[in-house]
Amino acid sequence: MTAPLIAPALAQPTLIATVPGFGPTAGGNLVLLIGANLGGATSVTFGGTPATIVAQDPFGFLITVNAPPHAAGSVPVVVTTPAGASTPANYIYVGPVVPPGPAVLAFTPSSGPTAGGTPFTIVGTNLTGATVTFGGIPATGVNVIGGVVLTGVTPAGAAGNVPVVVTTPTGSATVPGGYTYVAPLPPTATAIIPATGPAAGGTLFAIVGSNLTGATVTIGGVPATVILVNATGTVLAGTTPPGVVGNAAVVVTTPGGSATVPGGFTYV
Repeated sequence: MTAPLIAPALAQPTLIATVPGFGPTAGGNLVLLIGANLGGATSVTFGGTPATIVAQDPFGFLITVNAPPHAAGSVPVVVTTPAGASTPANYIYVGPVVPPGPAVLAFTPSSGPTAGGTPFTIVGTNLTGATVTFGGIPATGVNVIGGVVLTGVTPAGAAGNVPVVVTTPTGSATVPGGYTYVAPLPPTATAIIPATGPAAGGTLFAIVGSNLTGATVTIGGVPATVILVNATGTVLAGTTPPGVVGNAAVVVTTPGGSATVPGGFTYV
């Protein structure tokens, strides 16, 4: 009698490596599995999630798969054949790399007039593509050099301290200490020289005082021509407008307020 044929036992699959051993969390990338007895694989899982088998070699050494999506981290890869599940191999899912947000190392100046228009500089890191707000109001003329130096011009703002925020596509950073808007000081006017002149106007005069920068002058309610104010804001020069014979009030007005010159100006 002939003995019955007994089918040989199937060899247990062994998975040795995944090439590459890492990939994006979105999946979809090709991964080569290397091992032994992988022929006839019925499934491949990455951390329990099925992958798509693209190709198998007839000798059971190689399988090519499309990695499935998965959360970032290390997961086991297992190949299953009719003989059972393989030993696992490691595969790492890598999340998208997020560039670091901006950082501020230095800021100058820390204060300026409420009218704005003050040039400022910020030194830091990762400043490329940045915008800057002062109390929520955008600065103008923002320019970034090499991602580490930012220059711009302050907007107008109310007197007091406001937050300064640098924002890039990767995040935001608040400037320590913020920025302090300083209200302009009111002008003072102690004298006008000369104090008299012809009613036809055209008299060159000087007003002595303080905080005269940006001033306008009226004599008897009629605007005078202001020629210049010195750098310290203590002397203002101009010419008188035509007026009526007699004494007229002289008023100096700046963004900080108004002041009346004692004695006024007398048209003769």
